[in-house]
Amino acid sequence: MTSESSTAGQPVRFFDSREKYLLFVTTTDEKWAIAQRINEELDKLNPSPPALRLFDAGMGDASVLTHVLRAMHDRFPEIPFMAAAKEISIEDVRHGLEKMADRFAEHPQMVLVITNMRYAEAAQLYPEKPAEQNNLKRWDIALEGTTAKHFDSQLRDLTDIIHEGWQTRPSPKTGNPLYVNPAMIVLYREDQKFALDAVIPDHKSMDDGYDLIMCAQPYRSRTPATKKVKTVLAPMAKALAIEGRMIVVQSTGYDPGMEIVRKIWPDETPFPTPRHDIIEALHEELGEESSLHCCVAAEENALFKYSLHSLPDEISNIGTSALLAAWNAAVYVAQMSDDEIDQAMLDNSYIEATREVVRRHGGLWFLNESFVITREQVE
Repeated sequence: MTSESSTAGQPVRFFDSREKYLLFVTTTDEKWAIAQRINEELDKLNPSPPALRLFDAGMGDASVLTHVLRAMHDRFPEIPFMAAAKEISIEDVRHGLEKMADRFAEHPQMVLVITNMRYAEAAQLYPEKPAEQNNLKRWDIALEGTTAKHFDSQLRDLTDIIHEGWQTRPSPKTGNPLYVNPAMIVLYREDQKFALDAVIPDHKSMDDGYDLIMCAQPYRSRTPATKKVKTVLAPMAKALAIEGRMIVVQSTGYDPGMEIVRKIWPDETPFPTPRHDIIEALHEELGEESSLHCCVAAEENALFKYSLHSLPDEISNIGTSALLAAWNAAVYVAQMSDDEIDQAMLDNSYIEATREVVRRHGGLWFLNESFVITREQVE
């Protein structure tokens, strides 16, 4: 069964609601702001042959990934790219591929890999367990042509492959989607296949690690710091190449969006693990990895804002659609469950709370925080 049907009988969690996600993405500039933060690290990269290797630890609809790939081409126009991305959602894989045609046109020497594997195995692009290794579904697809139009039509024809590879089942413990079979799609241009021979990955070729790893909102905010580190951040950090950089981005809750949430749920604490707690847990988990270091930036460099899109005259005369977009953004960032949201929307108090906060602040904005993990050369 696919991800659309795999959660039948399970409670709908905040990140399974496509409507809330798409409304959030299209009414805020968070994806752009995250990409801008990641792009600040590009001048610090020192890739070695045969390619600059990038891993996106949670591709989503590929909005951040495409922004970063554009900036990478501007900074490294002549260097081949190997861009790998983890994504379990069949819809996000489909949306992500739709954005990639122009990337293959502008940067011909690029290999793109999308996988549904778990964090512990995704960076290696190879399953951990022998039984899953035997069930690995892999498609190597050489795109023909030279223009974005050529590539777009071929990427849109991958629907059957995506449906076959991205079947999921719900975890009996958490309801989280798990893959039925590990899968990966490997894409490159046919006219660049010879030049990219050493870049196209097999399960052994990733031992050299990644030059850049993006971990933007990769976990549920309420998860304990130790679990975030053990299941997501530590496996990713261990996949860094020498002089590689991993950028972690998460919400803080120190913003007007959280004020809206607190007006409805006064006791909610959606963000219990600020970056300093995560870094401390990382130090404990990576104690033996002497080459890995967490860079704790100053507040002004670690924190960055993003905002709800709005017209100047909307703030003084806020319409229902703008209020609903603001409400959706606030509860989406706070990762409130559908049951909690439905209960809150039984009366108009949520609308009045949203209107009051938006008017008082002259709009709605959110605050993210970031930190960097690097792997240094050990002499």
